[in-house]
Amino acid sequence: MVASRQDAWTEDDDLVLAEVTLRHIREGGTQLAAFEEVGQRLGRTAAACGFRWNSCVRKRYDAAISIAKSQRQQLKKMGRIITPLQEEVEAIQIPVKRPVAQASGASPHDEDEDQQIEAVIRMLRSQKDLSRRVKQLEQELEGKELKIKELAEANERARKEMEQIQGVNEDYRALVQIMERARKMAFLQEEESSKPIFKMDANGNLERVEK
Repeated sequence: MVASRQDAWTEDDDLVLAEVTLRHIREGGTQLAAFEEVGQRLGRTAAACGFRWNSCVRKRYDAAISIAKSQRQQLKKMGRIITPLQEEVEAIQIPVKRPVAQASGASPHDEDEDQQIEAVIRMLRSQKDLSRRVKQLEQELEGKELKIKELAEANERARKEMEQIQGVNEDYRALVQIMERARKMAFLQEEESSKPIFKMDANGNLERVEK
C-alpha cells in the first residue's frame, strides 16, 4: 500500500512527476497511469500527484506538449502504439527524459524532435543547478549579514566605552587643575606669612615685630 506523504514537494519530486507524465503522453499512456506510477515512486497517492501536476507543475511545461504529442503521432503511424489514445487534458512544458528510442529508418523530423528534447533536458538540469547555487549564495549572504550586524553592535559598544573613558579623562584633568591652583595659593600664603613685619617706635626707629 502506498504511503500518503504530507511533506512539501521538492524540485526532484517535480522532475520525476514531469518525466513520468511526459513519457506516458509520448508512449500513448494516460495521465492517471502516470500519476499512479509517480505515486509508487514517491510514496504519494495518485490523487496528490494529479493535484500537484494540474495546480503547479503543468504550468511550467507549455513548450513540450507539442513535441510529446507529435512523437506520439509518429509512433502511432509507425505501428508502435496499438491501443486507442486518450487525449490529454492540458499541455505540459519541458520534458525531462530522453524520448523512446526511434525505430531504424526514423525520419530527420523525428531526429530533430529528439535533439530538441535533449536540449530542453540540459536546460532544465542547468536551471536546477542554478537554483541550488542561488540558494547556497542566499545562505552565505545571510551569514555575512549576521556577521556584519554583530560587528556593528561590537563597534557601537566600543564607541560608548571610548566616550566614557574620554569623560573620565576630562574629569581627571579638571581635578589636576584644581589641585594645582590650590597648591599655588597655599605657596603664596606661606610666602606672605614668612615675610618680616616692621613697625616704627617712639624715637622713629624701625623695629621687627615677631609673629
